[in-house]
Amino acid sequence: MPDEFATETAALGTEVRHWRRACAGLGELEVAASTQAWNELESYLGLSVRSNLAALAKRLAARADRIAFTLGVAQTPTDLKSVRAELLDLRRRYRRAEAVVDFFGDAVNTRTNPRTGAVLRGLDALAVHSMDQVLRPLGIDTPPVLTYLDKGMGASILRAGARLWDSSISPAAAIKITRHNLWQPTSLVHETGHQVAHLTGWTAELGTALRASLAQHDQLSAEAWQSWASEVAADTYAFCLLGYAPVPALATVVDGPTRAVFRMPLGDPHPFALLRVLFNVALCRSWFRDGPWDALGARWIARHPLAQAPSDVAAITSASLAQLGAIVDVCTRRPMAAFNGVSLSALVDPRRVSPQELERFTDRAGPSLYTSSYLQRIEPMRILALTVLRGLEAPAAPTHLETWLRRLGGDRSAAA
Repeated sequence: MPDEFATETAALGTEVRHWRRACAGLGELEVAASTQAWNELESYLGLSVRSNLAALAKRLAARADRIAFTLGVAQTPTDLKSVRAELLDLRRRYRRAEAVVDFFGDAVNTRTNPRTGAVLRGLDALAVHSMDQVLRPLGIDTPPVLTYLDKGMGASILRAGARLWDSSISPAAAIKITRHNLWQPTSLVHETGHQVAHLTGWTAELGTALRASLAQHDQLSAEAWQSWASEVAADTYAFCLLGYAPVPALATVVDGPTRAVFRMPLGDPHPFALLRVLFNVALCRSWFRDGPWDALGARWIARHPLAQAPSDVAAITSASLAQLGAIVDVCTRRPMAAFNGVSLSALVDPRRVSPQELERFTDRAGPSLYTSSYLQRIEPMRILALTVLRGLEAPAAPTHLETWLRRLGGDRSAAA
């Protein structure tokens, strides 16, 4: 028995030391991402992310130290079983913490290239500004944002304040920007719309309002729109800040074979593609009257005939099309408790980004559109909307957008 006890104690000691080193190693953040990449973060954002990750590693290392102490005073086989149980729990916690460090490390590492880092820093600033528009008047603090570049078709967000894999709280909103949409990054504002909806409690209120508005006409569509409230809120938010600019990119991302456009998976928070595009078209038509969105909507209806939709999708589409005007009113014009009793459009008036207003804004700005620090500070949403719309006909990436984003992110070389 003494030999078995000593052998198990020695084995556990080796394992504890291994995991202690591993836990401490999570705090070596230059292993997770290069020094150059960390330096490309705005100072407050970098401090916030780094301090949270370092604290995570310290907590795990301290837990390993407590296990080592418990092992050092163990006197019975039962004590060793307790140590082993704690050690296995530490391993589980380490794996979850490692997932957190890897996620943020990979995100930060997309800034290793100074050019990319400068552009992403500009997108960080744009994201914060887009939330300030609503959160500041409501007295809600705007969280920092870490944008990162990745593959795929659609953007996504890990919200600030969300529970991470190790049950810690995310110190920043992490927003994925897709490579193919880097130079028309309107999806950024869709994702910040998710963060705003979460912080204000808008999503649940909007879902209830949509269901109440539609239930008197069709119960099935009422339930569907309530289940889609989170994505409807984000699309509406992007529209109010950017107008028509996000719609062509959205249509490009969600398009596909007709069977895919009509696909409605159980539990998917997104409206199926055809209805989502037509809802965005309805937003534009309701606020701006006639425009290029009409041709986009007509093209989608011709490309994806409703006769080819499954029966439940066809029923929801038919009922929804008849009520799109009411749906737009609920989303944009109805006063909400989430917004202190006013509508979203009262906080961010979409008429400021109508095509006519954008043209007037361009005329007034003249050559200073991309160089004025004043316009950069107070009108970045309108500059983004205008630039994306102009770029729809451009065969190459707009160099002025890159220069402007770099300047927005504090790149002194771009300002020179």
